[in-house]
Amino acid sequence: MNLKYSKCLGLAAVLYFTANYSAQQRVSDTASKEKTIEEVVVIGYGTQKKSNVTGAIASIKASDIENIPAGKPEQVLQGRAAGVSVVTNSGQPGAAATVRVRGITSFGAGSNSPLWVVDGIVVDNIGWLNQSDIESIEVLKDGASSAIYGVSAAKGVILVTTKKGKKGKLGLSYNGFYGFGNAAKKLDLLNATEYATIINEAFSNDGKPIRYADPSKFGKGTDWQDAIFGTGEKSNHEVSITGGNEKSTYYASFGYLDQTGIVLSDISYYKRLNARLNSTHKVTDYLTIGQTFAYTHTKSQGISANEEFGGPLASAVNLDPTTPVVVTDWSMVDPSGYTNPYIVRDPNGNPYGISRYVNQEMTNPRAFRYIQQGNYSWSDDFVANIFAELKLHKTLTFKTSLNGKKSYWGSRAFTPKYYLSPNYNNTTFNNLNKVDQNKFEWSMENTLTYQNRFGDHNLSVLVGQGVYEYNISGGTSLTYTNLPIDNWQDASFNFDIPQDNITATGWDGIKTHKASYFGRIIYDYADKYLFTGTIRRDGSSKFATNKHWGTFPSMSLGWNINKENFWPENKIINTVKLRGGYGVLGNDEMDNFKFANFMVSGSNYTNSGNNIIIGYAPSTLENPNLKWEETSQLNIAADFKILNNFTFTADWYKKKTTDILRQINVPGYIGVPNLPWSNVGDMENTGLELELGYKKNWGDFGISVNGNFATIKNKVLRLEDDIEYFNLASFQTMGPISRVQVGQPYGSFYGQTYSGVFQNQAQINSYVNSNGDLLLPNAKPGDFIWQDNNGDGKIDPNDNVNLGSSIPKYTFGLTVNLNYKNFDFMAFAQGQAGNKIFQGLRRLDMLDANYQTKILDRWTGEGSTNDNPRVTRDDTNHNYSWMSNYYLQKGDYVRLKIIQLGYTIPQDVTTRFGMSKVRLYITGENVFTFTKYTGYDPEIAGRNNSEQDIIGVDRAYYPQARTFLIGANIQF
Repeated sequence: MNLKYSKCLGLAAVLYFTANYSAQQRVSDTASKEKTIEEVVVIGYGTQKKSNVTGAIASIKASDIENIPAGKPEQVLQGRAAGVSVVTNSGQPGAAATVRVRGITSFGAGSNSPLWVVDGIVVDNIGWLNQSDIESIEVLKDGASSAIYGVSAAKGVILVTTKKGKKGKLGLSYNGFYGFGNAAKKLDLLNATEYATIINEAFSNDGKPIRYADPSKFGKGTDWQDAIFGTGEKSNHEVSITGGNEKSTYYASFGYLDQTGIVLSDISYYKRLNARLNSTHKVTDYLTIGQTFAYTHTKSQGISANEEFGGPLASAVNLDPTTPVVVTDWSMVDPSGYTNPYIVRDPNGNPYGISRYVNQEMTNPRAFRYIQQGNYSWSDDFVANIFAELKLHKTLTFKTSLNGKKSYWGSRAFTPKYYLSPNYNNTTFNNLNKVDQNKFEWSMENTLTYQNRFGDHNLSVLVGQGVYEYNISGGTSLTYTNLPIDNWQDASFNFDIPQDNITATGWDGIKTHKASYFGRIIYDYADKYLFTGTIRRDGSSKFATNKHWGTFPSMSLGWNINKENFWPENKIINTVKLRGGYGVLGNDEMDNFKFANFMVSGSNYTNSGNNIIIGYAPSTLENPNLKWEETSQLNIAADFKILNNFTFTADWYKKKTTDILRQINVPGYIGVPNLPWSNVGDMENTGLELELGYKKNWGDFGISVNGNFATIKNKVLRLEDDIEYFNLASFQTMGPISRVQVGQPYGSFYGQTYSGVFQNQAQINSYVNSNGDLLLPNAKPGDFIWQDNNGDGKIDPNDNVNLGSSIPKYTFGLTVNLNYKNFDFMAFAQGQAGNKIFQGLRRLDMLDANYQTKILDRWTGEGSTNDNPRVTRDDTNHNYSWMSNYYLQKGDYVRLKIIQLGYTIPQDVTTRFGMSKVRLYITGENVFTFTKYTGYDPEIAGRNNSEQDIIGVDRAYYPQARTFLIGANIQF
């Protein structure tokens, strides 16, 4: 079938259906003398009793997150689901999180982010969602539970169900808080006297004259961290209305979040406005219709959150403390550096300090703030779904849905004339730029569900078909230069300027078409023997005609042993369920038409008359056999309930990705500008996930404890053409610091190792190879003793070895809830272990950049230290310029993420004022972090989702704030 026209088959189709009702609204299908309500989880296109689930599904309910201060909603997953890694991208307001479900799945095609599905609508993130609107979050972790989503599910699936209306009187609730935050720690950097002393020593060690005659005259100098860190504020207000009758129910909400950063807060902020309306209408006994609609507006400004090449954080770490923030004493600076007319000045007319020695991208952060004022990014997101559900028979239900997301986003920036340093200035003309982009995505799907019970046999059959269109997009950029103004407040596109000063560009995206057919059978016998089988067939326009389609099957089995007649009734082990499953998932996350070879312009040539002729040449090499990337996963697990109060779950999995989609290297003489794509790699993850819960009440006192622990082992199995590795993640002049290597974890750090520090010349002279040649002829006492790891008798890049992985081997979380009468207490901690962090805070190409106080423990003479080399500017032994274990630190940490104390005012008081509940609370976020890592924050994500970056590289990471909040929850 031609995919271009396959959408015609999808009239009345549904994109991913998730349940419109919560676990609290579904009663157990089995008889219960106590008439208890059995928990139900969303499984994709439906729901299932948790006791009969055969896949690996982590479920988080509204009650689990309702007391967590609002932020980015994906962050509520952190530490609450075993096998789900959530790493905050930065402490900058509005920063998203890097989410991984059971590790890194691919290293070539797109990001490793899971598929997000909100009320059946596939979205690229949930940052636009109001946290208080969430009814439940289900994480489909294994292949069996995720296979219903086929091509999009290889990296895991996260289903978000929002709250729906309930029949009854109108209900009104408010939840809001206000708080402030500061940096939890500062780096230990040299003060001005220490800095001048160390610089002098480096010159002296290299046989050169010292720079500073009297280091003590500088005193402590400038603390550049004090110049950037301040108090950030955070406030949130959410109002929701719910109600309905026998025919119609509705839920509406409004929210506003306003947060400023702890680094230069006037250019580090995030504002978000939300509105949502969900409704369901029972038209007849057999027809129900409904809709969800959400709108989100954001406005934000940020700084470089993890970037060594400039920005306030990197500048604060690297600038010399001998330079003042503002020049008021001209005897402390060289006046010749302050003659440019566009130098930035403070409100009193004093120029901001400019370093004589630390330049390039490093600038005075206070002056940098001036040129960034008034700049911002914005977005408007509209997400909607309409559905109709037709009850054809008491056992047969047809559902159709239309889903869509329309997004607008852009930025506005004014660049004035300025002079921040000789290497960072704009003295020619100012400019005003705006970028506007938009994207529309829609989907339609049909599902037909048969559900019936025959005695002890319970059967559910789902069949469905759908079509999807993505990336209907475009954008424009407009720039005005040389405006007759000198500040951002007056910047406008209404100025009449010459046409030569106007630049405009535009672009359109390339649509992606997908079509799918899917089916699922869920069967159980007497709730004892459980079976789920799924198959999905997906077609994508991203592949050539002969490779359009991929088929993704799965199967899982379960056994509720405690329901067997032979199981003895006891009060120790109450329930036991064994389950296992296997599924195959797909991935096509790459740009369109990468299998094809297009002719592109730019290959110009000259004829016999030396005239330039516009030429065309192939853009890349054609690969019509480019096919789906596939991930297969085996999951074996057991669930227990013990002593009526304990729950325990253990899952073991093996997850293998084959035919990884990635660009491959070709010889330069091929003559194509773009590297071709191919299926060229295999990788696997194995892990163990454990979850333990305890819940008990004694009169007025109650306790609930939930903990989880997960292990993961990642290994690259194969690369293209049987090569052993390719490099990854370069750092400054050091070059690559990690690689993807067969037999090692993805993105392992790779470099030299040292075994100590040379204490004297005799030790250098005795460090020789089998021929008696010096292994390190350029070394001096105080330099590192580099190891000859490959034993070839010389020290060179061939001695590089694996130094550890940035991927944590262990992740864990613990939540404790206590309540006594009207008081409640909650503490939540999470952490990780077994990973390394590369600390790249200092600019290697800036010899005068400041140091951390670790340099005070440098080698200064025989016997002084065997851990830290001497200071030097020439660095002939590569002590500082080679990637080595010197730059790596343990990334283990345990963080008390949230601690909260609440008090609910007695109802006999609140009812007098027409309120059903009033709860007041105080909260601390990121209260304590226990770690040996010496940087700002051990929780470090990558800078982006490309394969050329990895987590755990600290390039001047924006730390998360330690925040304290006061709030109230009021219900009417």
